[in-house]
Amino acid sequence: MPTFTMVDEDLRQMLRAILVVVAAILPIVNPVGSAPIFLAMTHGADSSTRRALAGLVAFNSFVLLLGSLIFGNFVLRLFGLSVPVVQLAGGLVLCALGWRMLTEDTPATPQDATPQVSDSIARAFYPLTLPLTVDPGAISVAVTIGANHSSSISRVVIAVIGAIIGVAIIAGTVWLTYRYAERVAHWLGHSRLMVAMRLSAFIVLCIGVQIAWNGVKALAEELSFAAVPTGIVPSGTVPGNATPAGGAPASTSPRPGTPR
Repeated sequence: MPTFTMVDEDLRQMLRAILVVVAAILPIVNPVGSAPIFLAMTHGADSSTRRALAGLVAFNSFVLLLGSLIFGNFVLRLFGLSVPVVQLAGGLVLCALGWRMLTEDTPATPQDATPQVSDSIARAFYPLTLPLTVDPGAISVAVTIGANHSSSISRVVIAVIGAIIGVAIIAGTVWLTYRYAERVAHWLGHSRLMVAMRLSAFIVLCIGVQIAWNGVKALAEELSFAAVPTGIVPSGTVPGNATPAGGAPASTSPRPGTPR
């Protein structure tokens, strides 16, 4: 009976780890919202090239998210970086990508302007995976989740297995969305696809601004906290047996021998 109880508890912890990873990271990755930009950035590529790119982007997303979950906190400590710095720098990169996609002209559709397959494959990691699919917000969330390590080795192993399964679910969603994005584009038509692409680019720009603003706020809080000298007591508080400004004693407890 205790064995079944332990197995049941391990399964619950694994399911909890999977749900935490998927629920926290998948809405930020949002492959459905990134699919129009994926189509626009692979304009001119044939169906086989886009299928290959969908698989590469999904694989890169899996490796990047899993690495951020397991080794992200260690890498940041190794280089002396903090999560707010990553948010600020990554948010600026995402803003640049969203602004470029928002302001560039609508791509033409001549048949002789098909890009080389090698050029399209070379863009699988940047910018299709980072920062389009896995943006700095998703990386910072993954690093934050991975920083909460358990003290037990068995719990750590279960959490890692749950993280692998959760990231695999996210990567599978990315692959399915990008793999069949071209069919959805044919169904929408060129004009509706361009509207969806502009809206998605604007959302990417807003997400980049929000991520950068979160980094700025966190850095400002760190600066304000570091600027407060130690030993200064905030107004309205009375440390120890100090006497307030009004002259009243800080303690109202009766002296020994004094009647209550």
